This record gives sequence, structure tokens and C-alpha cells, in this order.
Amino acid sequence: MSDPVVHEFDITLPDGRTLHGYEAEGEGVPVMWHHGTPNVGTPPRPLLALAAELGLRWVSFDRPGHGGSTANPGRTIADTAADAAALADTLHLDRFALVGHSGGGPHALACAARQPARIIAAVTLGGLAPIDAAGLDWFAGMGPTSHAALRAAQSGLEGKRQHEQQHADAPIDFTAADWAALTGEWGWLGEVAAAGAASGIDALIDDDVAYVTPWGVDLGAVAAPVLLAHGADDHVVPVAHADWLASAMPSAQLWRLEGESHISALAAEKHGAADALRWLADRVRG
Repeated sequence: MSDPVVHEFDITLPDGRTLHGYEAEGEGVPVMWHHGTPNVGTPPRPLLALAAELGLRWVSFDRPGHGGSTANPGRTIADTAADAAALADTLHLDRFALVGHSGGGPHALACAARQPARIIAAVTLGGLAPIDAAGLDWFAGMGPTSHAALRAAQSGLEGKRQHEQQHADAPIDFTAADWAALTGEWGWLGEVAAAGAASGIDALIDDDVAYVTPWGVDLGAVAAPVLLAHGADDHVVPVAHADWLASAMPSAQLWRLEGESHISALAAEKHGAADALRWLADRVRG
């Protein structure tokens, strides 16, 4: 099966900002993709054909400041969940599912918490837990670059900006397995990361500051089934984040991928992103 065509469009939000959206052709059940940092929101190419085969249809958007979406400095995770709701309203999506990767994970869960009646099921792939998660040592297990970048974000927008300007060439906390995965179909992430970085560092700064700020949502409000798929060797977002999220949401199921990390977990043959999408399709049909 060939990949469905993805159409791009803009909507104007109530405060006058532009939100740049994407919608794949087809009649499937809509699934909203939430991208990582710094990316743009184009739906995941490695999963386009599989989604259509499973009766699913991707919709998505660039988070504020990324790609074609207007910046919203100081935004919280909940603020972006409101943008996602506006996109769903524009597309007349009464019921839909969610998938978020990395920094997209918190945004997907925030949508599930803020719109419980509309969400069928949600998947997070290597996603972060809230900064104020009780009992979680939030920074433990992060590699040096991720740890330093998110610590800097705690000092606010200007402190984070100074850090990024001084450490622009810091190595990503990827494992050899991650780099190997990027030579395959998930090399697509390099393309969307380059597109996201082309917008400048402001969107990355806004994202990271949002991650280290309370989300502004109650995860106890999540009613839909949730799958947390996470590499046990992830040093960008440690698996302890998924452990905590699984304990915080009664509807959550955890797939801990031994030997996998932040990107390699997506490409894993068992319990990788493709299996997670199949899990989602089963809940949509159920």
C-alpha cells in the first residue's frame, strides 16, 4: 500500500495565532500525532501506510513556534492541548486517538486529560513525566546533554537561551542502537528535526521550559486506555518516567523495551512503534 497524501493547512486560533496543520487523506479513524523537540508536526512517514492499512488516519500540527505555527512564549503543556482541541474542532473530529513521541508524549496525555470524552485511546513513545511527579527523581538517568539542557530550562526563557547559545554543538544522548535506527526508515526523524531547527531556537526553548513547568492538567482525568512504550536504555527520557506514568494512570499499560533507547525503541520489531499502532487500532475497533 502506498502512503496516503498528506494535506497541509493553516487555522487561525481565537487569540489570532496561526496553527499549521496536517491531515492525511482517507476515511480512517483520526489519530492525532504530537511531535518531539525540535521537530515539525508532519505525520510519521514510517507509519503512514500502516495506519491506512489499520483503518487509521493521521492528523497533526506544528507546536507553536515550530514550522508554520505562530510562537506562544511561556506556553504550558495545557496551553498546547487547547491548540490541539482547536484543531480537532476545525476538522470536526468528535472522537479521535493520540500518539506522542518524546516531548510529544506530555502533550498527548494533556489532550487525553483535557478532552476525556473525545479521546478513544492514547500512546506515548519515550514520553516525559510531569516535572512535579511525586516520588520521581525526574533528572536521574538522563545523559549529560539532556540533563544540562533541562536544568537550564528551569532558570526560565533567558537562562535557557543562553545555555543553548553556548552549547549548540553538545552531543545528543543517543546510544549506538539509536544511531543505527536512524539509518533506516526512522531516519525520517532527522528530516523533521532539521525542519524544526530551521525555525531557530525559540521553539526548542519554549518546549523545554514547558517540560520543566507543571503541566496544568490532572492525569487522573484520563479515562481512555493508554499505552506507554519506552526503551529501558533511554538516556534522553529515562524509563523511570514511564514507570511513574504507569503508576499514575489506572488505564495505562507499560511496554518496557529492554536493550532499546530513545529512537531504537521506535524501530524495534517487537513492541516498537508499529506494534503500538496496532495496539491503538485494536482499541479503536473495540
